[in-house]
Amino acid sequence: MSLVTALTYALPHRMLSSMARALAYSDNPRTKQWLIDTVTSRFGVDLAEAAQPDPTAYPTFNSFFTRALKPGARVADADADALLMPADGRISQCGAIDGDGRIFQAKGQSFTAGELLGDEALAEAFKGGVFATVYLSPRDYHRVHMPWTGTLRETLHVPGRLFSVGPDAVRSVPRLFARNERLVCLFDTDFGPMASVMVGALLVSGVETVWSGEEIPAYGDAITRKDWRAEHVRLDRFEEMARFNYGSTVIVLLPPGCFDLAPGLGAETPVRLGQRLATRR
Repeated sequence: MSLVTALTYALPHRMLSSMARALAYSDNPRTKQWLIDTVTSRFGVDLAEAAQPDPTAYPTFNSFFTRALKPGARVADADADALLMPADGRISQCGAIDGDGRIFQAKGQSFTAGELLGDEALAEAFKGGVFATVYLSPRDYHRVHMPWTGTLRETLHVPGRLFSVGPDAVRSVPRLFARNERLVCLFDTDFGPMASVMVGALLVSGVETVWSGEEIPAYGDAITRKDWRAEHVRLDRFEEMARFNYGSTVIVLLPPGCFDLAPGLGAETPVRLGQRLATRR
């Protein structure tokens, strides 16, 4: 475990996130431009593919970080049987969800679907299925899109810590993704349920969805559950569903017997929004 990861056990997570949020939304010209220039330089952000390539045109750091891409910068796999990668980034892990609902995090570390979703009953549908965990670094496009067409059934805002989700923390912090604050989005599809879980991280100051705006914060200590079935929120395959206000992780859960993961995917595989994540059987 690195010193930075060890320190995150003691750091005041919510206070740091609130401070980061204030900086991210600051419209002070010097502050916002220093943040934009620092991240662009340090992480090699490619602004040539952004809808707004001028780094000085963004009114806040958050508007830069959640920037849109030019039309055609990402395209969906043309095969209608291809379930799509939900975001740019790297595969943290992917594979089978075992019969007990356990999901592999890293060597020596795992968690259960019930712990991740905040509901053991919801997790039953995913036992024996497949999962993919995609890590978004600060350089990546930070909007998350639909892997498959679905209708929103419900969301669960599960409060928790805000550990880093970088590689060292994933290897070192037990049950990391089931401990961090997260937004569980459960969709009904033509193959059954599909879960997209937006996992918060250290200095992540918010998660927003296209159907209700900001979901994290507000911070809380109890699970907040919302039933969306009466609203008929239907999102098409490849359509934007949510965005992170700083680098983090999205986890997709699929039920058994429906999909095979695309060959060649494994830990640390770089991925792009719209490429094939899995193929329907």
